[in-house]
Amino acid sequence: LLQTYDLAVEEEELAFPTSSISGERVNRFLHIAESAHDLVLQNKMQRKLGQLTGTCFQRCVGMDALNSLHSVTYEIDEKHGTKYHERLLEFIKKVQHENLVIGGAMTDVKGDRSLAPSQQEDPDLFVHVVDRDDKGVYITGAKAHQTGTINSHWMIVMPTMRLLDDDKDYAIVGAIPVDAPGIKYIYGRQSCDTGSMEPGDIDVGNSEYGGQETMVILDRVFIPNELIFMDGEFEFASMLVERFTCYHRRSYVCKTGLGDVLIGAAAAISDYNGVPKVSHIKDKIVEMTHLNESIYAAGISSSYQAQKMKSGVFLNDDMLANVCKHNVTRFPYEIGRLAQDIAGGLLVPLPSEAELRSPETGPIL
Repeated sequence: LLQTYDLAVEEEELAFPTSSISGERVNRFLHIAESAHDLVLQNKMQRKLGQLTGTCFQRCVGMDALNSLHSVTYEIDEKHGTKYHERLLEFIKKVQHENLVIGGAMTDVKGDRSLAPSQQEDPDLFVHVVDRDDKGVYITGAKAHQTGTINSHWMIVMPTMRLLDDDKDYAIVGAIPVDAPGIKYIYGRQSCDTGSMEPGDIDVGNSEYGGQETMVILDRVFIPNELIFMDGEFEFASMLVERFTCYHRRSYVCKTGLGDVLIGAAAAISDYNGVPKVSHIKDKIVEMTHLNESIYAAGISSSYQAQKMKSGVFLNDDMLANVCKHNVTRFPYEIGRLAQDIAGGLLVPLPSEAELRSPETGPIL
């Protein structure tokens, strides 16, 4: 997360554009894409941050939520005469000026996937409005797999699927401070979380950077009227989900930055082993690079083929975004397998860092 702030200072063209909403230079994670070039720069920034951190940097969901809501709120207002778009612009102006981190909360826990939200045995399996007054609404439910929300200043709650007429209470979008009353976060497990409690940093995995996911429990959480961007307009839920996923699926080019780190590590290991010029090692590194660049190619070409929406925001190509997503569900595993081939079996049964640093066993090892 820190790197997302530092990069804006270190590489201004990449990560510190001027916003037409606030008139200020803003972090690109808070910027509304005003051209295809803006979307391309998002992708280049995401890959760069993946290279710098070797992990998730937690801000893509919020960026994609703001951009998708820009067009959807405009079109809701066009049909219903509401003022959601105006409210959203005021919120964006605020978070841009204060340089805040926005989390996006879309994925509900869902329950029986064959049933609509209003048909579930437990109504709280999808986030919904449980009460309202003249100042706003109260929502209850849970959001699962929430990357970075616990590190954010605000979260934007959104529906997770197409809704029907009976699901109007579930058609709610709003911005909430992450420390608002009624919110609980249940922290998820990480692959090296117990290793991080040991001395040293080798066994932690990524000793400098890391992410996390939480289950977010919402119990009568209040959203004031001025921070509500959809309320009952159920027919627009699928539009929001489709546009959000269109942005987000080409945002997975971030994984190519992680791929760059892994490919570099594999090449370094082959050098340590004295086999950097052996043909099958070179073939594996070439294949890793090919797979990594295939992910990137689909994502960034999706951004290059963006189209202008009614609200003025640009939306990337959906087919290529889905190709990027399809690639990223497969290729990183193969890249990892090839890296393990290059590293060899020594990688698995190595002694711990404690043994390497022990005065008794360290010199022997």
